[in-house]
Amino acid sequence: MRRALVLYTCDLRVHDHPALAAAVAEREQVVPAFVLDEQLMRGSCASPNRLTFLLESLRDLGASLRRRGAGLVLARGDAVEQAMRLARRCRADAIYMSEDTTPYACSRRRRLARACGEQRVELRTLDGSGLLAPGAVTPAGGCHYRVFTPYWRAWRQFPPAPVLPAPRRIPTVDGLPAMRLPALRSLTARSPSPDLAPGGESAARERLERFVSATLGGYEGGREDLAGDRTSKLSPYLHFGCISARAVLAATAEHAGAEPFERQLCWRDFHRQVLADRPDLPRADYRARGDRWRRDAASLEAWREGLTGYPIVDAGMRQLAREGFMHNRARLVAGSFLTKTLYLDWRAGAAHFAALLSDADIASNVGNWQWVAGTGNDTRPNRVLNPLRQARRFDPDGAYVRRYLPELEALSDGGVHEPWRASAAVRRGLRYPEPIVDLDRAAHELRERRGG
Repeated sequence: MRRALVLYTCDLRVHDHPALAAAVAEREQVVPAFVLDEQLMRGSCASPNRLTFLLESLRDLGASLRRRGAGLVLARGDAVEQAMRLARRCRADAIYMSEDTTPYACSRRRRLARACGEQRVELRTLDGSGLLAPGAVTPAGGCHYRVFTPYWRAWRQFPPAPVLPAPRRIPTVDGLPAMRLPALRSLTARSPSPDLAPGGESAARERLERFVSATLGGYEGGREDLAGDRTSKLSPYLHFGCISARAVLAATAEHAGAEPFERQLCWRDFHRQVLADRPDLPRADYRARGDRWRRDAASLEAWREGLTGYPIVDAGMRQLAREGFMHNRARLVAGSFLTKTLYLDWRAGAAHFAALLSDADIASNVGNWQWVAGTGNDTRPNRVLNPLRQARRFDPDGAYVRRYLPELEALSDGGVHEPWRASAAVRRGLRYPEPIVDLDRAAHELRERRGG
């Protein structure tokens, strides 16, 4: 009897899952499995926010599979060793899995391919993590697109593959152990953010439906409104594969507001194709600018804690700590402040985001950090996002700042962004720090460091 092991990674869903669909179509029995990879558990993936989201997603996936006649087999250890052990146990002659582009995923796939070759097990990998696979479109004379707009034009010429339905029934092997998820406290001693979004495919599909029906129509005009909360917040579900980018695109297509939202999906593929060609991107500058970053532990800690004295920056950092999520405009402002105003290494910022964001996709996280630091794909590498101008434009009445900095509640709409201008008596009662850096001086020093 032809049996397949479907090895789940960052694709925790049953709808539009090419590897699962192919296994069900091509094999008589299918065993879905997931390995809690010990190597990943020692890195940023071990953050309590991402572990919480992962466990909830696995619980939801297990329930979806049981409704279709199968279950989710859970193992813990080395991903390749455990996958081969499970394949032997259920006597599978093939392993099906989704393609991925991170450096670790590529290394894991190569190791798994060698192990499968040694044990005469077929390995089938199918791309299901993006809309356009890295390398599917390349510029003339280049390996990948280095600037977004030409990539966007080329990307749009490729119609997306059709969205696959979830299998109605998954024939499986009897006698396999039922999934027993570990408790969060057995994986980390730290607690997750208090307002973390729930994980899982069910939550992802519900969120997508609400976004399309209630928010997408005003997305173009409202997505930059910091207080308006008019973004999709689908990024963690896309990162964990609780929903596919194809399903999101299909649900939003033909609706008002679809094109600017489609560009955001394209940005995700753009970063993936850059990382695929430059796997050193998490460590090395994409375009070196000769930066000699300052070392200032006190300023870095103030930034992490949301205590820089600039409310729009601090509000973003407090949102991150509270929700494991940050509005994209706030990410840009906070990133520019760290790298251009404080002149601290973007890698420190990327590491902090990876530790807290539930959507910390390595390609997008590192790609966006390098973009804002001026070492990546931005065509204006010395662009500085002045926090005061950003605050006045995207949070004019201070609603976003007040949401996350209640200590500034008493200040007027305009005054909430510049608390240092309040009277000395008012400032003493705020319990909010003075600015840790002068913006004009920092901008002048950046021009000197980078020659304009």
